[in-house]
Amino acid sequence: MQPQPFIRRHPVGSTVALVVAALAVLVALFDWNWVRPALDRYIAEKTRREFRSADLHVRLGLTPTIRLRDVYFGNADWSKDAPAMAKIEMLEFSISLRDLPEKILVPRVALTRPELVFERLPDNRKNWILSDPSDTSPSKLRISALSVDHGHLRYIDHGEPFELDVRGTTFDAAAEARSRDADAPPANSRYTTQYDFEGRYHGATFSGRALTGDVLSFQESGVPFPLRGELDAGTTRLWIEGTVADAAAISAIDVDLRIEGRTMANLYPFLLLPLPASPPYRVQGHLVQKGNRYTLDALSGRIGSTDFTGQGAYVDRKPRPLLTARLHSKLLDLADLGPMIGVQTRESGGKPAISQAETRDRPAAKSQEKAVDPDHLLPAGSFDGSRLQKIDADVDLVAARLMVPQALPLQSLKASLRLNDARLQVAPLDFGFAGGTIASRVALDAREPTIKSDVRIDLQRVRMDQLLPDSPTLARGAGRLGATLRLRGTGNSIADAAAKADGRITATLVNGRISNLLDAASSLNGGKVLTLLVGGDRNIVVNCGGFDFDVAGGRGTSKLFVIDTEQTQVLGSGGFDLAHERFDLTVTPRPKSPGLLSLRTPVRLHGSFKQPQFEIVKGPLVARAGAAAGLAVINPLAALVPLIETGPGETTDCGAVRGQLSGAVRQAGPPARPGGRQRR
Repeated sequence: MQPQPFIRRHPVGSTVALVVAALAVLVALFDWNWVRPALDRYIAEKTRREFRSADLHVRLGLTPTIRLRDVYFGNADWSKDAPAMAKIEMLEFSISLRDLPEKILVPRVALTRPELVFERLPDNRKNWILSDPSDTSPSKLRISALSVDHGHLRYIDHGEPFELDVRGTTFDAAAEARSRDADAPPANSRYTTQYDFEGRYHGATFSGRALTGDVLSFQESGVPFPLRGELDAGTTRLWIEGTVADAAAISAIDVDLRIEGRTMANLYPFLLLPLPASPPYRVQGHLVQKGNRYTLDALSGRIGSTDFTGQGAYVDRKPRPLLTARLHSKLLDLADLGPMIGVQTRESGGKPAISQAETRDRPAAKSQEKAVDPDHLLPAGSFDGSRLQKIDADVDLVAARLMVPQALPLQSLKASLRLNDARLQVAPLDFGFAGGTIASRVALDAREPTIKSDVRIDLQRVRMDQLLPDSPTLARGAGRLGATLRLRGTGNSIADAAAKADGRITATLVNGRISNLLDAASSLNGGKVLTLLVGGDRNIVVNCGGFDFDVAGGRGTSKLFVIDTEQTQVLGSGGFDLAHERFDLTVTPRPKSPGLLSLRTPVRLHGSFKQPQFEIVKGPLVARAGAAAGLAVINPLAALVPLIETGPGETTDCGAVRGQLSGAVRQAGPPARPGGRQRR
């Protein structure tokens, strides 16, 4: 009996063996280009764009690798910038089958000589969405790593607007080093790819260069890659070196950076931060990003002649980002901060500093900042309140020493700035001043086009001997001066707000002493002046002094004006106009004791804040002079009779003065306490 054939005895096993053998032969002989035309047609029909390739190879597995040559992929039909979205000499990528269909995860993409054009419309349509071009839903495509060999990328965002042109080139650092010196070590062991780029963002142009490694982490990987680069944007320059994760949507940063430029306002188109039109600056530090938080440690630099150190942070949050900073300065030049409040300064080389209005946007900017009248003191430069609507801030600044114009006795500064929902509070804003303190609190509301302001300033324990200059003729005065200012106004500059301000301004003088010679001269008491010039000047006691001005619509009217010394009572009246920066006061000295050769008469103080003038009121003086001339005809000695001071001045009720001033201060509002930290 003959044995049964193997296939009859094992039909299932034989079938499986034959199938496996057939598949093995098929795989060994299969050419993926057999399916390439069908694949090209499928992609073209699915995306509604032209797609073609010259060669296809696939390496199978749970993460298959696909390699295509001479790839052409058409652009979206709405694009007007280029017919092709991609032309690639060699494209190799892998796909993770485990992550389908939730997302299309591509662990790695390698491009050889690619020409790529990416576009985004204002309605958020993107030409790299591989489905219906009108589909605005988030893409499922995720690319973890990217390597480029001699590539060119253009990115156009029609919504920002933002344009970027990048050219990438790989190089062999060791070979380059050997070409220069056969024995030289490689210049670096981290960087093998160079990207040269240029572009435009919100109208501002930029260009630069970056060095990276072979592979960039691209999207949602969290894997850092080395980066060294520099960027030029007009007068602004930036250098960085460190590591960055995910080039397409940066997820982590750890770099050292240095930035310098002509004015910080030029950073606005890039950062969209309301930075002031500062003098030339230089800043360096260590930048770290974790999630939506950016921290800048080891911060140091200069703005103009002002130095600073400290730390800062920026949180990208909704509805507005938050900027925080803690800064210290050994020497702060107030002229460097002028542009923050609308004061135009001059940069190095004598060129005017760029104003906020000039740098608010690019390329269409506001018209030039209106010229500041040189005869005026109040800053007229406009402040763009819309910038305060774009960010929240929490900033503290302490300056040990101040450099101030015109030798003002300002000594130090402590400031805390809180900005929330376009409402800004600077509290405290305290200056060391003439041995005392200027305690201030400033509130701005920029929710409307015209800024509302509320300013509270208190002069506390200011020393008169430090406030007034030394004089070899006059005895040095003493005493403590206090003052309060409460003003509320509307306007986008200090000058405009002051012109419409309502409020109160008061001042007091306690424990005072002034020059006896000055007191005599203010009374036009010639006899006493001669006596003091021969016998020497001395201090006399100031019993009290007080000033109270009611301010309405930018005009101040005197409610109280008195200085009482042991020898003279000085009374005053009048007012000032903040809109035109002019004042007109009449001061009447009233000596308390008889004197000889007195020409006592009111004195008018008037003019502009910057160029004050004074004149003697001639009426009473002419009357005394006429009387003296008439009596001189009768008897020369009788001519002295009109020049005899009878001393009509009375002693002022200082308690009543203090009571009136206290009531005015209470009516105006609470004090701006020095050094207190205000909480939002």
